[in-house]
Amino acid sequence: MSVHDQAAIDARPRLSRLEAAWVIARRDFVAVLFSRAFLFFLIGPLFPVIVGGLAGAVGGQVARDAVVIEVGLAMSAEDNAAMIAARDELAPQLGGAVPILREVPEAASGLSFDAREFMEARRGNYAAIVTGTLASPEVVGTNRQLRRWQGPVELIAAQATAVTPLTIPQSSAQTVASSAASERSNRIRTAQAAQMVMFLLTMLLAGMVLSNLAEEKGNKIIEILAAAIPMDAVFMGKLFAMLGVSFVGIAVWGMVGWGFWALAEDAIQTVTQTDFSNLPGPAVGWPLFLALGIVYFSMAYLLLGAMFLTIGAMANTVREVQTMSMPVTMMQLMVFFLAAYTITQPGTALEMFAIIFPLSSPFAMLARAALDPALWVHAAALAWQALAVVLLVKGGSLWFRKRVMKSGGAGREKKKRNWFGSKPSAPAALEPAE
Repeated sequence: MSVHDQAAIDARPRLSRLEAAWVIARRDFVAVLFSRAFLFFLIGPLFPVIVGGLAGAVGGQVARDAVVIEVGLAMSAEDNAAMIAARDELAPQLGGAVPILREVPEAASGLSFDAREFMEARRGNYAAIVTGTLASPEVVGTNRQLRRWQGPVELIAAQATAVTPLTIPQSSAQTVASSAASERSNRIRTAQAAQMVMFLLTMLLAGMVLSNLAEEKGNKIIEILAAAIPMDAVFMGKLFAMLGVSFVGIAVWGMVGWGFWALAEDAIQTVTQTDFSNLPGPAVGWPLFLALGIVYFSMAYLLLGAMFLTIGAMANTVREVQTMSMPVTMMQLMVFFLAAYTITQPGTALEMFAIIFPLSSPFAMLARAALDPALWVHAAALAWQALAVVLLVKGGSLWFRKRVMKSGGAGREKKKRNWFGSKPSAPAALEPAE
């Protein structure tokens, strides 16, 4: 190559950091999106979710069918019939406050029946057994069941023995759309659900950043990029590429979930006994809350991804990457618990710490959006989180470049002297890193 050719190459304008980050982001986004591994990554979480949903629905139905509270009757046939009739008269007004009464077949067989021995033998499915007479009923059961059902049994017996049956007045009812207590309780549930969804998505998707960097460190591609492009631009490009891939994955999962909901909406509402058309609304309204959810998820992803990139800068092997990422994963779990705990403690010092600490700030602020209609705090929080992302990327890139230079040619510029002041005789390429 001639001197003029080399001068022409050196004179070419270098890419700015923004342009370099865009090049890296576009390259990684396309490479990951059209890989077979990404297809299996998309399919993988769907099976546990579907199986878990079906298992939860079946288990919930079984639990509801199994928890049928029955109180056995071991009185005379006339008294049993009177108790059941009195219970049916009180049930429309008292509902679940009165138990379901069933005659105990063993007591009606004419043989000697000991209710205490029957209960201790764990026979039947009775919470308690009523013996004695209408004038003096006796309830046999555990201490907890006695505290719960002794009063209702006495009320039923009083109804059964009354010459003039008890007349329960019919009260009129006026419903309101909501109250301060119910609205706050509903918004807390919305905040908890939003935090949980964002945490699961962040932990599930942020690992792609770590695996991508570990792969490129193994085949030395990252060192080539470090020599040609500012390292912070490489890190930022990789972060936003993986963020874009994450949004593609969320969109695919969202479409699958929407299709499943469209097919089984009535069945889901029947099994869960929940009317999802009346979900509690957040303080800022659903459209803005969903927009803030997307932005805060992005910030949480970028913050955790920057931490993972810094870990990748410190590790030399894939095994080291996996080992060193475990403390960060556990720390993120503690951060989530911190943000979840402060939902019910607005304005306290602990909540302010959760908002200021970068890793917990997206979760705490998303909960704040569900509980507080103020908007200016979100602008301040997002600015602080963006600054934290930049600082983490800058620190991780500096650390990574320092280690790359140690293992590459730049590390040969500094040669250590031995104890006697002479240069080591080993080749420069075999020098140990500082």
